[in-house]
Amino acid sequence: MNSYTPDALPTGLANASGWWLRALDRIERSELADPAIRVLQRGIRALPLGEARDLLRGGPLGHPLHPVLVDVPIGCWLSAAILDVAPTDRRAPAILTAVGLAGAAPAAVTGWVDWADLPPQQARVGLVHAATNVAAIAFYTASLAGRLRGHSAKGRLWSMCGLAVVAAGGALGGHVAYRRAG
Repeated sequence: MNSYTPDALPTGLANASGWWLRALDRIERSELADPAIRVLQRGIRALPLGEARDLLRGGPLGHPLHPVLVDVPIGCWLSAAILDVAPTDRRAPAILTAVGLAGAAPAAVTGWVDWADLPPQQARVGLVHAATNVAAIAFYTASLAGRLRGHSAKGRLWSMCGLAVVAAGGALGGHVAYRRAG
């Protein structure tokens, strides 16, 4: 279980923090997806990546590459959201949404390569992290489609939904990256 206790926080924030930590603990302890996780991890580890595996894991950097690459989609999508509320050219958010979608693929590949070697508790949360990112990509794909069809209000709505899901997914990913055994 997580060792952090939100005692010094305001009541509303403490309640939210406590709920979040309990939810993470339940995910970490749930063995429901373990058979699928084992198959997926074995399959990813069996991919004939050769020396590319070390590159995808960030070996030349000395740390994982995945956190570096997620900056592209997250930065583009956050920037699109800012431009959506600012009086500006309506093409810019569409371009940023498209670039974010293009940047999601390399980030996902590096994430899966890292995930394949995680221990069970982290792999469970990592699988939920991946699922939220799939949902975010679906929202941003709908956003881009709406924008390209001239439905900017729908595009903005899907974008905001995507950003909310990206935030939750990022929190899950951060938990995977910084989880301490305890």
